[in-house]
Amino acid sequence: MFSCTANRLVRFASTLRNLTTMTTVPLPSNLMFRQLFDYQSYTYTYLLADKVAKEAILIDPVLELVNRDVHLLEDLQLKLKFAINTHCHADHVTGTGKLKDRLPEVKSVISKASGAQADIYINEGDQVQFGDFAVDVLSTPGHTNGCVTYVFKHEGKPLMAFTGDAVLIRGCGRTDFQEGSSDTLYESVHGKILSLPPETLLYPAHDYTGQMVSTVGEELKHNPRLTKPKEEFIKIMENLNLPYPKAIDRALPANLVCGIIDPPKEDK
Repeated sequence: MFSCTANRLVRFASTLRNLTTMTTVPLPSNLMFRQLFDYQSYTYTYLLADKVAKEAILIDPVLELVNRDVHLLEDLQLKLKFAINTHCHADHVTGTGKLKDRLPEVKSVISKASGAQADIYINEGDQVQFGDFAVDVLSTPGHTNGCVTYVFKHEGKPLMAFTGDAVLIRGCGRTDFQEGSSDTLYESVHGKILSLPPETLLYPAHDYTGQMVSTVGEELKHNPRLTKPKEEFIKIMENLNLPYPKAIDRALPANLVCGIIDPPKEDK
């Protein structure tokens, strides 16, 4: 028999599978967008595609759900161009390596500052293009040195920002390991993300409460950490007393080599 927690988790996952994200921001008619969920690590994966060119990108894919992602791409008759990460994750193994194995034309993308392996390294000001669309790269370190936020714009206006662990819905990523810095995170978030137009949709890498999307305006009003002055924010982060990430010993070494669990050993 499921526990109450397990029942809530199943209902949450079921709801996410059946919900179409409701937004008040109109997206381009030829943009395809899907928000996907891993109920083990509470990770969101995002598919964006040009319906005409049939080119797609995946943001923050998860190893155990690569089959799901490949089947979705096949169903929608899309060609995956890039598998991109917001940072070198510590709570799940990225699916980029397995996607490259299944779809050899795919290129993996990550920030140069992450220290992880990838086909393409990105920095502030770069763009990742798919068809007639692109996401702009913002460097938003603090959770890790290599964190980036991907901003989708249309006609020059920011519509969506994929914030990784920098901004979560009513929260933010921890800063007590993996080169974290509360001071740096605060400056990154307020200087790069929460300075976007208030109606900009924010899509995080994780959510643990059943929420799917927020906006810049909402987080400026309601985020219990990021609405505080920097000194108070730093004290809050110093006293979170979070447990050691249970997947870090498996995830981090794998993610440094593009999600390959057992990288081939070099011949001596």
